[in-house]
Amino acid sequence: MKILNVIASMHPEHGGTSQGVRNAIPALATFGLENEVVCMDDPDAEFIKADDFVIHALGNSKGPWQYQEKLLPWLLNNIANYQRIIIHGLWLYHSYAVNKAIDQYKRTNKSVNTPAVYIMPHGMLDPYFQQASTRKLKALRNWLYWKLIENKVVNGAEGMFFTCEEELKLARIPFSPYRPKSEWNVGYGIPQPPAFHVTMWGQLVEKFPQISKDGYWLFLSRVNEKKGIDLLVQAYLNLKKKGNLKIPQLVVAGPGLETTFGQHVQHVAASEKDIIFTGMLEGDMKWGAIYGAQAFVLPSHQENFGIAVVEALACTKPVLISNQVNIWREIEALDGGIVESDTLEGATIMLEKWAVLSDGHKQRMAEQALAVYHNYFTIEQAAKRMAQALKSLKYA
Repeated sequence: MKILNVIASMHPEHGGTSQGVRNAIPALATFGLENEVVCMDDPDAEFIKADDFVIHALGNSKGPWQYQEKLLPWLLNNIANYQRIIIHGLWLYHSYAVNKAIDQYKRTNKSVNTPAVYIMPHGMLDPYFQQASTRKLKALRNWLYWKLIENKVVNGAEGMFFTCEEELKLARIPFSPYRPKSEWNVGYGIPQPPAFHVTMWGQLVEKFPQISKDGYWLFLSRVNEKKGIDLLVQAYLNLKKKGNLKIPQLVVAGPGLETTFGQHVQHVAASEKDIIFTGMLEGDMKWGAIYGAQAFVLPSHQENFGIAVVEALACTKPVLISNQVNIWREIEALDGGIVESDTLEGATIMLEKWAVLSDGHKQRMAEQALAVYHNYFTIEQAAKRMAQALKSLKYA
């Protein structure tokens, strides 16, 4: 079976959606599913050349809708080559273009089978995006867009793929009419991380020699208000001022330092030498940062899955997260970390809880972190569930 994955961008800086596609494709191949990608990226970009599966990069998109004039003609010319189409993400031109292409193809090829379309929203139907006080105009825009376009895309597809049960349930809340033909909790997973090697750590401390070899709290995500990094920095400063606990360094790794919000966070943290901003880390330096941490920290206001969270679990690192990270139930159930609310108080409590744990308890939690990964989030488990869903329908 040949599958086309349609995604706005495969750029690594655009978050977990593109990484999720990269993780899934090799694993799906073991189930006889051949995957290709079409995206709106520069075909000469280095990140396009780095992947070992077929990517049809049509050129950079334009505007906030990420319009790319080549996409619809490309789809119409190539739809017949695929048995399944997976739309990754919503609210942008690519989902509209697939829906329109399928409609046109059906009208002009009535005697030919049409590929079945599935949608993987990657958290983009989470109620947070309609309820957050900072998103009132965007929430209105999404509501209008849903009424005019997106409800036809969602309700016309063969089914919806979700990364966890929490995402599936939350997707039913914000919009109406919401009547997908089927819903699948296919899960999400990551490959086993590379084993630790001293060169990973060496590359990290060569560039950032101020990072302590005794461990630190690691925030590894976009420096963005949604991620709760401002709460984390303030909670860290508050604990430091108390002076009654042994507090490790806080390493903040991720893109976004150049934004207005990123500059603000750095200004707030400027007086504390133990808060270290590295910018985005990739490859061995990223893995070195994870392996060198005491614990991973993410007090996010909304996180559909959190690939970096699961990467930390797979590296035997306990995770200190908010209950707005949709996989928090699995983590809490096996004691693979500490879960609190996405508030300043919650961020402070989870840091304090970790700081007062005994070394033995920290070690047991690290072992349980790895158990969470093996029980819920291996790429093989997720690929098997998605393959079953894709094969459950005869050629549409």
